[in-house]
Amino acid sequence: MSRLRTGRLAGLDGLRALAVLAVVVYHFLPTLLPGGFIGVDVFFVISGFLITGLLVSEHTRTGHISLRRFWQRRARRLVPALIPLILISCTVAFLIGGDVLVGLGAQLFGATTFGYNWVSIATDASYFSANEPELLRNLWSLAVEEQFYLVWPLLLLVVLQIRRVRVRLAVVTALFVASAIWMGVLYQPGSDPTRVYYGSDTHSFGLFAGAALALLLRRPSGHRNELPRLRPWLGGAAIVTLVVFAIWLPEDGSVTYRGGLVAVSLATTLAIWAGVRGGRFGQLLDSRPLRYIGERSYGIYLWHWPILVLLQVLWPASSPESSLVPIALLATAITVVAAAISYRWLEMPIRRIGMRGSIRQVVTLWRGPTRRRRLVAASAALSMLLIGGTTAAVVVAPAQTSAQLRIERGQQAMDAAARVAAQAAAAEATLHSTPNPAPAPLLITAIGDSVMLASAPELQATLPGVTVDASVSRGMHSADDILYALKSAGQLHPIVVIGLGTNGAITTNELATILNVLGPDRQLVLVNAYAEREWTDGVNSALAQVAADNRRVELANWHDAIAVRLDLLAGDHVHPGPTGAQLYADAVADAITRLTELPPLPDNGWLLRDPDAPSSTPYR
Repeated sequence: MSRLRTGRLAGLDGLRALAVLAVVVYHFLPTLLPGGFIGVDVFFVISGFLITGLLVSEHTRTGHISLRRFWQRRARRLVPALIPLILISCTVAFLIGGDVLVGLGAQLFGATTFGYNWVSIATDASYFSANEPELLRNLWSLAVEEQFYLVWPLLLLVVLQIRRVRVRLAVVTALFVASAIWMGVLYQPGSDPTRVYYGSDTHSFGLFAGAALALLLRRPSGHRNELPRLRPWLGGAAIVTLVVFAIWLPEDGSVTYRGGLVAVSLATTLAIWAGVRGGRFGQLLDSRPLRYIGERSYGIYLWHWPILVLLQVLWPASSPESSLVPIALLATAITVVAAAISYRWLEMPIRRIGMRGSIRQVVTLWRGPTRRRRLVAASAALSMLLIGGTTAAVVVAPAQTSAQLRIERGQQAMDAAARVAAQAAAAEATLHSTPNPAPAPLLITAIGDSVMLASAPELQATLPGVTVDASVSRGMHSADDILYALKSAGQLHPIVVIGLGTNGAITTNELATILNVLGPDRQLVLVNAYAEREWTDGVNSALAQVAADNRRVELANWHDAIAVRLDLLAGDHVHPGPTGAQLYADAVADAITRLTELPPLPDNGWLLRDPDAPSSTPYR
């Protein structure tokens, strides 16, 4: 196999660099690389390959595998860099306070037990949620790897007892296939894919792919020890494939969890094969810049996410468009510095001399000149402060985020309104007539997402005739089914308000279907969106265009109303408090006023556009 002068296998540092760059860009600037999360799968294959190769080499050399030494090496490699990350991040979070502390106790438990993925699954945390400032979210993948490191050496001891190489490979391949199939089976289209993405059972196929390649390249004594060389262009094709997946693969699509991530693992396996057996390809992949990043990839991966979360909390966005790039640049600079310090002063010394050797060095410094003793004392004091800050962060952590509290407030208002409506209906049924009845309010149906839900009390106070149907994580694609159900039940009012632009992109056909369901006798208010999301601009442009093209549609400009008062939003910069909710209700009321002041249309003034017609066809 092709090795660098340092003894490292050629190509692996370059692959690590590409993997961590993909993940960082995906988190920092998601519109540039929407499939960059596949970098984690590249890491999984590399880890499975390296770990299995080391274990097989030891078994070939000594006839056995020392599990104790193996687990010690893994702990020495992973834990030292993890400890300062946790202590510093949690202490800074404590100093900031607020939403970033929510759930921190569970996160710490998951991080320290290397069970972060399962703790997140148990607490319904989402990897793909942009509204939850989960400080240590990126440690889920470290948990998957550590669980593999715990179980796989025991299984490998059994596998290596199999004499026939093909049977041995068949067993590992079966584990690969079983994990991949299980991911596809458990994945539910349209639902949050975190369970299948986080699960060690569903997301271990990349580790087994790397393990299978290692068994082929590092066979036990008595067997032919090498696979044929691959031409460099095959390795290049594998890298191009990974780049295409990083650009194209959707984070919540069926194609991702029913074959896409498996294809990523296979392409990575081919790239590793080409690197360690391809000669020139591995050397090209390990160019100096990529080697530098690859050697520090662990630190980069650890630090980049907490730094991003903390910066986003400290730097409230003046607008979604203006905030992403400056935060990304600053987070990148801090991440590079933190990873370089970790690599130079922590990871490398401990790799060279181990934990005991490092402790002996500290003792030596303490016994040395006064200046060195002061340095040791200052480091010990700082460590105690960080431990205290982390403990305090867990103690004072609130139970819910500000957004969750505001959504809960809206839900309570909706429930109360439903009870009042039921009581009014019952009272009306017992009375045949009412003397001097009051003028009936406008009857309005409002359908929305969690932003409307948080604004429900103010909507109900501002628009007495409104019926609010709002829910968390609801998107525009769900509007037609809701409208059909209300219309069939005779509960769809003459004025309809829809605020469903926060949680994803919308299509022209979705809006056309909504108009067709409403028919010519109802008027529509579309509430645009404010959120730091890549789709917000497209959503707002589509809604404005439909309102401009259609006589019976008006735009409620929530985006501009709140953009100048971001202090009225929760910590997620999406959900309004009472004062912000009043701005939401006022924007809707103003749009309804503009609709009701328009003169009526003639009977032939309502022409519906076919949902399958070209998008340039105007609404009338």
